[in-house]
Formats: sequence, C-alpha cells, structure tokens
Amino acid sequence: VQLQASGGGLVQAGGSLRLSCAASPNIFGMNDMDWYRQAPGKQRDLVATITSLGNAVYADSVKGRFTISRDNAKHTMYLQMNSLEPEDTAVYYCHGRTVFGGEFWGQGTQVTVSS
Repeated sequence: VQLQASGGGLVQAGGSLRLSCAASPNIFGMNDMDWYRQAPGKQRDLVATITSLGNAVYADSVKGRFTISRDNAKHTMYLQMNSLEPEDTAVYYCHGRTVFGGEFWGQGTQVTVSS
C-alpha cells in the first residue's frame, strides 16, 4: 500500500476528528498532497491541498473548520477536522503526486457525523 489513510470514525455534530495519511517511504519526490471526499451517490470532491512547502488551499465548505498539514520527515499528511457537520459525512481519500508524474491514492476512511 503506497498511501494508508486512517482516523475516520463516528462523531457527533460539532465534534472533531484527525485523519492521517501515511505514505510509503519508497515514494520519492512527493509533491502536492490532497484530501478528497465522496458522499454516497455523489462525486469525489477536493477538500484541501498542501504543497511540499506547506502552502494550503481549502474548499469553501471547509474553510475555517479543517486544517491540512504534513510532516515530510514522517511521510505523513494530516487533516484536522473541527466543528464537524452532518454534511461532512463521506469517505475521505488521500492523494499524492510526485515531481516525476507519479500519482497515488489511499484506500479511504469513513467519516460519519451524526446530528
């Protein structure tokens, strides 16, 4: 497995979760990394992107509530999710691109927010 996502679960509205995405140390030159999410019956949407230098961009729906970060020494990316809403319920996927054109997806982790 090249990218391993974890940290999903069931939480009440207003609660928090932190997702992790561990990349295989065998992947060289990891560049931008992203979190996507896919709710049942909907398309997969981009949630947040972080560059290799740590610059972050967020979807409007999560701005101010989610924080993306990465620890390059640990080959790991994170998504801190606060003030969760039922609309955030989805399978969350991590994604990464290398400077050599490689592309990797994690297996997804389920986040369920109850009202």
